[in-house]
Amino acid sequence: MKFYTYETAPPAEGMGGDIQPVAPGTSWVQLGSETLYYTDAAPDDRNAAPAGRGVRPSSSEQDVSREQLHVVVQNGRTFQQEHPEVPIIHDRGRFLLVNLDPGQARELMEEAETCYGVIPLEDNQVVFAVLPAAAARSVVPFVEELVNKATRESFEANVKQLISFGTRHSNSDGYVKATTFARDKLDAMNYQTRLQTVTVNGQPSQNVIADKTGRGSGAREVVIVTAHLDSINLQGGPSAPAPGADDNGSGSAGVLEIARVFQDHQGIHDLRLILFGGEEEGLFGSKHYVSSLDTPEKTRVRAVVNMDMIGSLNSATRSVLLEGAPLSQTTIDSLREAASTYTGLKVETSLNPFASDHVPFINANIPAVLTIEGADNTNGNIHSAKDTLEKLNYDFGLEILRMNIAFIADSLGIQP
Repeated sequence: MKFYTYETAPPAEGMGGDIQPVAPGTSWVQLGSETLYYTDAAPDDRNAAPAGRGVRPSSSEQDVSREQLHVVVQNGRTFQQEHPEVPIIHDRGRFLLVNLDPGQARELMEEAETCYGVIPLEDNQVVFAVLPAAAARSVVPFVEELVNKATRESFEANVKQLISFGTRHSNSDGYVKATTFARDKLDAMNYQTRLQTVTVNGQPSQNVIADKTGRGSGAREVVIVTAHLDSINLQGGPSAPAPGADDNGSGSAGVLEIARVFQDHQGIHDLRLILFGGEEEGLFGSKHYVSSLDTPEKTRVRAVVNMDMIGSLNSATRSVLLEGAPLSQTTIDSLREAASTYTGLKVETSLNPFASDHVPFINANIPAVLTIEGADNTNGNIHSAKDTLEKLNYDFGLEILRMNIAFIADSLGIQP
């Protein structure tokens, strides 16, 4: 099969550009700022380009059938680290196009749902898109004031405290200390807190849940902000050092910072903050939480914003990936608008959700979006003792927090 790679012109709106197959039998896959056209017929390069492109592509030839083409969605470089034998056709960091036998792919789909996902490639598919800045709204002064309340000093202090426990493995003493620290912080800010017991590989762990009731007098909805509190060292085992500075000290510290920003502000709707346990072992905390919700409670969820790895700037571009599903599109659009209005972030979007705590919500038909550092380059130090403080860029993490704070303020119906 022959592959032709082009730069993808950003679309004006929506998930992808106006991409058309160049000839019968030719298909395409969009991976961010690049589009791969592939065909078994191997036309010459002059006919490979879409009409009007005017750029000669780079090309390659691979011994692969369409049935062997699969997309991998990975956290860090976990798939490549665990399966170096799998041929990579195209590498875009979080997203890979790989050559896999369908039988082996099915086995890998069930192997490590918190490290990576494997899905068959569909012809003419947008895997993820790099979007131009959304039309920014006029800055709302009181929302800008809330956005500016997030500080590097507070964010950094919480990350440092979380990694001080050595490991936050879901069944460890360090995890218990982390839940105690987080709950004490939330209690001090007058949130109503509780622990929810979760079984992780036969042993107890906990979710930390904190609520702020809205002021609406009628039926209120709820906005949920989440991150996983646990960390892991896959090679060293449960007792090995697992600082988890980026994965996911950054996201957990982000939840605590959002709690601080909103502690004195009550919206029409309810705000719920959740720090999950057991994410690294199989999304145990979020699966348990979602399964505990009855139908009325599920239907009142306005949106779920999940933060997983928001602190590592892996390339020169300050980009955020908004990853959800078609039912999350309204939330993705609103987050993108918040990014354009209150931050300088470049926005990437994907409707291929895998490997974090937004997935159980989506599976329950609840709109959820993962906010994570940009897709093109990923943090290869996660799930090891190397995921340490010096790898973090706090100012970048604050930009993602600013986007999320603006979205949350609007979703809660907060007024000055």
